[in-house]
Amino acid sequence: MQGRGRFENTRGRDERREEREPVKRLPIPDDVTGQEIDPSVRQELMSLPKTLAEDVARNLVMVARLLDEDPDLAYGYSRVALRLASRVAAVREAAGFASYATERYAEALAEFRACRRMTGTVDLWPVMADCERGMGRPERALEMAGAPEVHKLDRAGQVEMRLVAAGARRDMGQNDAAVVTLQSPELASNAVHPWTARLRYAYADALLAAGREDDAREWFAKSLEADQSGTTDASDRLAQLDGVAFVDALDDADDEQPAADGSAVADRDDVADGSDTGNAADAEASEDGDGEHGDDDEDRDRDDEGRTDRETGDAGEPDVDLTDEADPTAFLDDPFKEPSKNTEG
Repeated sequence: MQGRGRFENTRGRDERREEREPVKRLPIPDDVTGQEIDPSVRQELMSLPKTLAEDVARNLVMVARLLDEDPDLAYGYSRVALRLASRVAAVREAAGFASYATERYAEALAEFRACRRMTGTVDLWPVMADCERGMGRPERALEMAGAPEVHKLDRAGQVEMRLVAAGARRDMGQNDAAVVTLQSPELASNAVHPWTARLRYAYADALLAAGREDDAREWFAKSLEADQSGTTDASDRLAQLDGVAFVDALDDADDEQPAADGSAVADRDDVADGSDTGNAADAEASEDGDGEHGDDDEDRDRDDEGRTDRETGDAGEPDVDLTDEADPTAFLDDPFKEPSKNTEG
């Protein structure tokens, strides 16, 4: 035991030495002040010196801004905040979500556990279970779905837990069980809540995986009705089921361009052939004619100039519609794509 204690003390000194090393900063725009963060997070940062609190706050703002559009960069800012204030729960939570977004599930789970120890709340229980899925342990995720902590979650948290549990069922190849897991009062309700579109989408996806295509189409349509913010790609899934293929306008323009160029070349070839024929006829006429046909020669010269202009002129390019097509909003990260269990059949 004494030897183990010496080892632990040595490790502690190494960690403190690492904390004293300069933090590699990332550039932060001047318009980011740190005041943009949630008031509850700002309250937590009040335990830090003012300058340090502002520094941490600005990095947390960058994490929030970039988490969806550039998760790798958001992860970098989260590591800076973590080095600056690892004892602040909000920082550990932000680091966890940045790790989660970049599929560093073991790292994310460690951060979420640390945050839970600091706060004592169960709000992160569903995402912690989803990290277990990401680490290839769906059985563990299902165990967490049946834990007492689930009963302490609010309604939104229980829906998230149901999505994670259903996803774990599908990970294990239990598609029918995933369908049953998602059947719940929240799914049957006609009321629209922030989770409604995703819950209906997950149910439709589970139905499709279970081979119930007609039912899946019905629920993709219901998901689309509730998806006012474009959270899911239900419209694209419906189109796929209906056999509708989307074509990129820019790709069409590229396909048409060679054809247009080819026709222009053919036109020039036809003109060239006509020119050769005309020249032969002119030569024959010049042998039979005399100087009295000077006017005819001038006419032929003008015709030749016209043909030359046509041969060297631009073929012209087809009109191309360069309007960008908006990329369909991708569905949530795979973890929250599906969910928990239910007794309804």
